[in-house]
Amino acid sequence: MPDTSTWDALPHRLPDWFRDAPLGIFIHWGPYSVPAWAEPTAELGAIESDLGWFAHNPYAEWYFNTIRIEGSPAAEHHRQVHGDAPYDDFLDQWETTAFDPAAWADLFRRAGADYVVPTTKHHDGVTLWDAPGTGDRNTVRRGPKRDLVGEIASAVTEAGLRFGVYYSGGLDWHVRPTEPLVSGEDVNDRCRPRDDEYGKYCSAHVRDLIDRYQPDVFWNDIGWPDENFHFGQGGLGELLEHFYTQRPEGLINDRFAGAHQDFVTTEYQAGEIPEGQPWENCRGVGLSFGYNQVEDAAQYMSAAQAVRHVVDAVSKGGRVLLNVGPRADGSLHELQVAALEGLGEFMAEHKVHLAGSRGLGELRLKGVEWARAVEKDGTCHVFLSGDAGEITVAAQDLPTGFAWPEVGRTVTLAGEENAPVAVSAPAADSAPTAG
Repeated sequence: MPDTSTWDALPHRLPDWFRDAPLGIFIHWGPYSVPAWAEPTAELGAIESDLGWFAHNPYAEWYFNTIRIEGSPAAEHHRQVHGDAPYDDFLDQWETTAFDPAAWADLFRRAGADYVVPTTKHHDGVTLWDAPGTGDRNTVRRGPKRDLVGEIASAVTEAGLRFGVYYSGGLDWHVRPTEPLVSGEDVNDRCRPRDDEYGKYCSAHVRDLIDRYQPDVFWNDIGWPDENFHFGQGGLGELLEHFYTQRPEGLINDRFAGAHQDFVTTEYQAGEIPEGQPWENCRGVGLSFGYNQVEDAAQYMSAAQAVRHVVDAVSKGGRVLLNVGPRADGSLHELQVAALEGLGEFMAEHKVHLAGSRGLGELRLKGVEWARAVEKDGTCHVFLSGDAGEITVAAQDLPTGFAWPEVGRTVTLAGEENAPVAVSAPAADSAPTAG
């Protein structure tokens, strides 16, 4: 990378809106939503080695790659069901007859989200708007015949939410085709395009997204072409400068191969929570980001699990970008909707305690399976989950410096299939007794 001082001069931002946003919504939607198939194996990070991960990839949005791995279950499925049809056939078959962006945005708002980040180009290279240089390989010219990015952006903004864009800068299996990717080394190093020409192609896309849709989050994936790490015309540096100039409250993630970042991302169980840095965990309601017709209740999070996941991240200083994968027609799976609806019921009461809070982390409490704590405006909020019934929580086991009852308190747990219950107490020097 050239002149590091130039990169260091770029802004580093954590705008108030993001600091106070415990929840965002991710959307993975593309031609892969037509076959909608992946082997539901395990969460990313739950398997120590990536050996065999790509042949058994649970991410339906990776269908283009997985079906090219000889012997993979996806390749066999594709052969039997789709007769080895070219991937781009799914773009032409993609119809969005049930797509209601206003209904999506309303659901996301009711779930307690503050921002929404749809995929604008995933690794298959298909853009969900009429991106420059894509010819007819986009959703405006083929398939849906719609500017899906624009429709989502308008609906999200009208619902009072922040809009962001996901863009795959690191991979494009159409513009820069490769052999099937079968390892992490393939993805992040050996097969990743590095040339400046491809970087300028990506830069033109993202600049167009910025100018058309005014996103407040630029969420890149799988790095960026190394030769495009410059501040010349069409370079990544110039692009980031343009983004910050146009979007004063905008911020970017950390997936630029170390060039620049405003916050760190983890994915499912993969990645380390950074010390003293803002961070975000992304994951699907199920095992896949793109819709996977194979998944059912065994893979989908319940509402209670979604609540615990959000509270856990906030208690550790982070936030969650929770993904929905629409069906090809634009409808959302009933279990995805149920998880968001249940999450919304909890957030309607407790988002005020989570937004802008200071994470106090995990607690070990007798008789409680799961406990997390945050502090907001001088009050400690402890969230508890476990087998239904009454328990007595000892004051000495709770965070210090707050006015908990000296002899402990009785709490009625709702059971692990329900959202955690909360107990609160003000700072010890602000009130004589617990709230």
